[in-house]
Formats: sequence, structure tokens, C-alpha cells
Amino acid sequence: MDLLALEAKKTNGAEPEKKPAPRPKPKPQKKAKRIVYFEVEIVDLKTKEKLLLLDKVEPTSTVLDIKALFHKSYPKWYPARQSLRLDPKAKCLRDEEVLQTLPVGTTASFYFSDLGPQLTWGTVFLAECLGPLILYLMFYFRLPFIYSPKYDFTSSKHWVVHLACMCHSFHYIKRILETLFVHRISHGTMPLRNIFKNCGYYWCSAAWMAYYINHPLYTTPFYEQQQVNTGLYIFLFCQIGNFSIHVALRNLKPPVKKIPYPTKNPFTWIFWLVSCPNYTYELGSWIGFTVMTQCVPVAFFTIVAFIQMTVWAKGKHRSYIKEFRDYPTLRSSILPFIL
Repeated sequence: MDLLALEAKKTNGAEPEKKPAPRPKPKPQKKAKRIVYFEVEIVDLKTKEKLLLLDKVEPTSTVLDIKALFHKSYPKWYPARQSLRLDPKAKCLRDEEVLQTLPVGTTASFYFSDLGPQLTWGTVFLAECLGPLILYLMFYFRLPFIYSPKYDFTSSKHWVVHLACMCHSFHYIKRILETLFVHRISHGTMPLRNIFKNCGYYWCSAAWMAYYINHPLYTTPFYEQQQVNTGLYIFLFCQIGNFSIHVALRNLKPPVKKIPYPTKNPFTWIFWLVSCPNYTYELGSWIGFTVMTQCVPVAFFTIVAFIQMTVWAKGKHRSYIKEFRDYPTLRSSILPFIL
């Protein structure tokens, strides 16, 4: 009896067996999203001839990707030379536009046109600046066949002539250095044929100004040193301002576009009133150069430059307003409260 009682006591004091924890049910695997590929047809804009059919183009492909695929089949038409549009009369598509965001179905037709041989904008800017710099110095040193032989390799007796050469050279050397080290050029290339028009304008204008300023019969400004000093101060002030604006624009970090605002640099405070103060300062520089030299060709060049820069500034101003809903309403294009 004692043995049975002892065994019963041991059995009652034993711990109950632990049941295994239930295993978590495996999560159902998500079905992979089905990619809807596009079929892209490229048609010649002029002849309406089908040039290429691209099958299974990913919807996230950009216009630049499509240009690269087109380039593989037609090596002579590199991407910078291609213009693609959705309609023969529509604007050219930007390289960064994405295929799936365009107003097309899964079958898209692009109209191709050849833009011709291209040059990088950096090359164009350097050519535009080197020409005036060299041409002006040729007139300043009075190389043969420019003026009368008795004036060959002679120098002017007027101090303002030497000052004008220094200012003109400084302006274009500054532009060359900015092209190399400061500017972020948004447009990759421009047609080769345009360089002759651009360089012709800048080179001929510089030669025209230099011919009269360095002419042996050149006369000094009416108000003499006072007028020269005033023009020089305006020129230098605006050159520093122009450089300050270029640096401020350079510091707007891509890829997200931002509204340019004034910085701690006082020369950038004009951003409160003007969308393109780099053009405002550029205009001021040439006004100062005109006052300093009192030369009609310089004044004419300043007027033409002002008209062209106004066109560029208005276009930039409109794009700012279109792109940014909170763009400051107080700003003008190039001249505060006026234009």
C-alpha cells in the first residue's frame, strides 16, 4: 500500500507535458507585378517612312534611352543630333521625359528629324569669347594693315584707351574662366551652323568697337577723367555683381530645380526684384563701358545686347512662373519694376 501511495504521489506532482507552439502560417507570396512593355515606332518627319520599330521597351525608359536605342541602328545620328516629337507640328520632346508619362498608348509613334552636326555649348561659349579678346588686342597693338603704316605697332597717347583695353580683356577672360569652372550648362549641344552666326555677331562687334577706340584720331570723353572714372566704377561694380550671380546660380544643387534667392552676398540681393540679375549686371557693365569710352559703336552694341538679353530674360521669367507656383510676384525679368 505504501508503495502504491508513493507512486501516486509522484505522478500527481509531475509537471504536465508542454504542447509545441503552433507554427505561424506562411504569408502568401505577393504576385509579381506584370510589366506592360511599350512598342515604339520611329518615323521620319519629312518622308513619313518607318525607320525603326522597337519592341518591349520598358515603360520607365526616357526619351534619351529611346534615342540611344535608335542610335544603335543608325550610328550617324547620335542622340544629341536627334529630335523626337509625338506630332509633326509639336515641340521636341525633352531627353528626361519618361515614356509612360507621355500621352501615348502601349504603341507609340515618334517623329524623327535630324538636327545636323552639333557642338557643345561650352565650345560655343569659348569660341564666342576668344574671338573678341584676340581681335580687340590686334587693334590695340595696331598691327599692320589696320591703320595707316605710320601707326603700325604704336600705342595711343590717351590713358582711357589703355584702360578700355584692360576692361574689355578682363570681361572676356572672366567669361572664359566662368565657362570652364563656374557655369552649369543645361543644354548639351547646339547646331554647328549656329556658331557662325553667334561668333560673327560677337567678333564683328568687338572689331568695330576696337577700331574706333584704338584709332589714332580717337578723342577722349567730353567730361574727361570724371566721366572715365564714373564709367569705370559702373563697369567694375557690375562685373563683380555678374560674377556673384553666376556663383549663386552654380550653388543651386541639382537635380531638383530651385527658385534662386539672395544669399549673404549683397550683390545677390537684387534677386528680390529681378529674375535674371546676371543680365542686369551684364547690361550695366556695357553701359559703364559706353560712358567710359564715349564711343558710338559701343553704345550701339549695348542697345542690341539689351534687346537680346531682354528676350532671354523674359523667357526665363515665364519658365520660372510656370514651373514654380510660389514664385515671387514682385520680380521683373531684367529691370526692377520696369521690364
